[in-house]
Amino acid sequence: MAEDMADIIEDVLDARRVEAIQDAVDAQDAQRLDSLLDPLHAADIADLLEQISPTVRRELLRLWPEGIDGDILSELEEGIREEVIESLSPDVLAEAVRTLDTDDVVDILEDMEAADQDRLLGALDKADRVAVEQALAYPEYSAGRLMQREVVVAPEDWNVGQAIDYMRSVETLPDQFYHVILVDPRMKPRGYVTLGRVLSSRRDVLLHDIVEDSFRTIEAHEPEADVAYIFNHYHLISCAVVDAHDRLVGVITIDDAMNVLDEEHEEDMLRMAGVDDEASLSDTVIEAAKGRAVWLFVNLLTAILASLVISAFAETINQMVALAVLMPIVASMGGNAGTQTMTVAVRALATRDLTSQNALRVIWREAAVGAINGCIFGLLMALIAGWWFGIPMLAVVIGVAMVLTHIAAAAGGILIPMGLQRFGVDPALASGPFVTTVTDVVGFFAFLGLASWALL
Repeated sequence: MAEDMADIIEDVLDARRVEAIQDAVDAQDAQRLDSLLDPLHAADIADLLEQISPTVRRELLRLWPEGIDGDILSELEEGIREEVIESLSPDVLAEAVRTLDTDDVVDILEDMEAADQDRLLGALDKADRVAVEQALAYPEYSAGRLMQREVVVAPEDWNVGQAIDYMRSVETLPDQFYHVILVDPRMKPRGYVTLGRVLSSRRDVLLHDIVEDSFRTIEAHEPEADVAYIFNHYHLISCAVVDAHDRLVGVITIDDAMNVLDEEHEEDMLRMAGVDDEASLSDTVIEAAKGRAVWLFVNLLTAILASLVISAFAETINQMVALAVLMPIVASMGGNAGTQTMTVAVRALATRDLTSQNALRVIWREAAVGAINGCIFGLLMALIAGWWFGIPMLAVVIGVAMVLTHIAAAAGGILIPMGLQRFGVDPALASGPFVTTVTDVVGFFAFLGLASWALL
């Protein structure tokens, strides 16, 4: 191989390193493969496994089975993760998951088939297995699934010295934790203290005297979307999770909450484009086509509806070809205006900035924005159409149609997402086709209807 190992200096997954890794796999050079992969972060190795072809991935896993650890498994996309787990021996799998916190194990398990779940649970120690099974008993997408069971607690009447001595003496502590949670004798959380305050306070200071004002609890059955909202709204670093009797059962940390926010944002983007929210680049051609076909069919039906409006004015279009030339401009401008408003509305609903209390004010605001932009671009298009075709009344028609279309686009862009949410339908998933239909139907009807009345 022409490249020398010394050429690859940085511990990053760049194109040169990927090429070198593939060359090592092709050459069946396990030692070189280990030297290339070992310096990389778990997230980079997960990215590599997702980028390479299935054939190369299988060979890499065969040459480097001992290198796959729990951190890599937790970073992998679901479909690739299942493939990787199936390729690992029971001993390697047991060692990989044994180092993970319970929330990471649950994240890996919840998307697996029952047989694979049993295989992975069997690799855990008894105490960890019980903790994971208890977490899996909570509803999917709930705080109970998101939390980790490893929690640092202290009685509420302890002082700083007792807390420090306890943390030094205990055999294991969570890999990442930010607070010591204070509990009463019934294990009900009463507050928390940051590690910084613990380390900077005198030993005789009582813990309840240095608790944080930000302390809150989340019930284990709360939806994870509410968990992410609470973390973002109150700027939390960690949050105690309680059961129905207000007893402490776990803790959620900011990295897990931010993962939920990221997933929610990604789902909204995919759904607004009419793509299955579980779609990924590892999907097969059939899976990808199937996931997109449903909303393409809905789009087809709505497009037919818009075409019916056009067909109703077929005679008008035949008499003035200029109308056919200008129709796409009206539809395009209305569609873009509707998409802008819809995107703002869907995001505001997701972040709870748009509520029933401010809905009327926001609707009037968006309608006013639509009217202003409609007037601006209607006037501009009227000038262009008048110069282009030399028909003054045609310029007036397209100008008025643009104003009406922009107002309809703004109203539809906000009312449709709000209405869908009211009926329990995800506005990110279903808003696009309906907003497009409204703007197309109103735009074509206004433009062609005005043209029929004023020009013919």
